[in-house]
Amino acid sequence: MQAHDVMTAKVVTVGIETGVREIAGLLLKHRISAVPVVDADRRVLGIVSEGDLMRRGENETERRHSWWLEAVFSTSNGAERSIKSPGRKAADIMTRTVIAVAEDTPLFEIAELLEKHHVKRVPVTRDGTLVGIVSRANLLHGLAAKGSATAGTGSSDDRAIRKNLLDTLSNEAGIDTSLINVTVSDGNVHIWGIIGSDVKKTAARVAAENIPGVKSVENHLRQIPGWVWAQ
Repeated sequence: MQAHDVMTAKVVTVGIETGVREIAGLLLKHRISAVPVVDADRRVLGIVSEGDLMRRGENETERRHSWWLEAVFSTSNGAERSIKSPGRKAADIMTRTVIAVAEDTPLFEIAELLEKHHVKRVPVTRDGTLVGIVSRANLLHGLAAKGSATAGTGSSDDRAIRKNLLDTLSNEAGIDTSLINVTVSDGNVHIWGIIGSDVKKTAARVAAENIPGVKSVENHLRQIPGWVWAQ
């Protein structure tokens, strides 16, 4: 299996002008640990992680502290001053040296990169343009589907099934596929992620069963009510 067999294609991203309050909200809403920073052409400029938010001080000589928590959750004057501090935008806090992979990078190589660089996810790029992201969870999904990260690459039929199902979930079932992952091995489909209702969980299973070429469906979706992340 390769990156494009397990990657999340609908990637949550921010721009260099995105504020830390909005970034923190996105991480919480989408249950993710980092967001790529991209330009208008979706070229990756950097990445902002939970660690970048929590380590950023008002200046680099001060004791590092989680000032952003105060900025996000407090309405005090001190919080307002923090929001106006130099570290208020993605450009000010992002990690600029980004470890990225290509669509055809084998999963075992991605696993080695995550381990070597102590990161939880890597962007997937095509000619410098963001096309997806692979997280530790995505790797585990691939392992569960294939049985081994060193197994052969997925077939073109499996990739067609995966694309067809993700398109159907997004366009017809109204499911946010940034919270969903699909892996396909020899026509056997595994659906992972979180869903807002039992109805949509069932809809995802039925959609998969109706895709030509699908032999079996394992629905691992976890139901989390929408009010949990409602704002």
